[in-house]
Amino acid sequence: MHLRLSTSLGLPVIEQQEEHVVGNLSDILIDPDKGKVEGLYIDVPGFAGSRALFCSNLDVIKWGTHISILDADVLAPAEERIRLEPLLKDKRTVIGQKVITESGKILGKCKDVQFDTASMRITWLFPKKFFRWRGAVPASEIIEIKEEAILVRDSDLPVEEKEAIDPVDTLEKLQDMADRGVVRPG
Repeated sequence: MHLRLSTSLGLPVIEQQEEHVVGNLSDILIDPDKGKVEGLYIDVPGFAGSRALFCSNLDVIKWGTHISILDADVLAPAEERIRLEPLLKDKRTVIGQKVITESGKILGKCKDVQFDTASMRITWLFPKKFFRWRGAVPASEIIEIKEEAILVRDSDLPVEEKEAIDPVDTLEKLQDMADRGVVRPG
């Protein structure tokens, strides 16, 4: 199943054995070299508020209207996982990073990603520029992820901003056409 991070945030995480909610999805950890979701950050409520614990993608049993994990004991602070230490120290990110083409055109900042829950691989980047979503960029077009930006190929770029559909502008054009008798309303 392909999911966007933005629509998955807040999903309940359920312990399969006890069938109770242990927390909610708050973020994911992406390996910038492999383009893979290494795991999930789960907000777990406690006495002094909630805290974000890490769950490896290997411990996720099922995605759907909720996320199933085998046992709540797999949740721990990410810093306690030695294997993740180099990844946590790496300053390269995907979410919030500028997306730039080979020719230097800035597409915006990556504000969302789509990933496949079976392979846990990133499939699409969703850049946003000046509060407007730009066309999605397939992960296959990524050349390199650097500290400064995500570098993507120029070929098969997303729809240009000038070609993007503006619903208000479209409604105004349709109304104008209806006023001139070119199209009938309804």
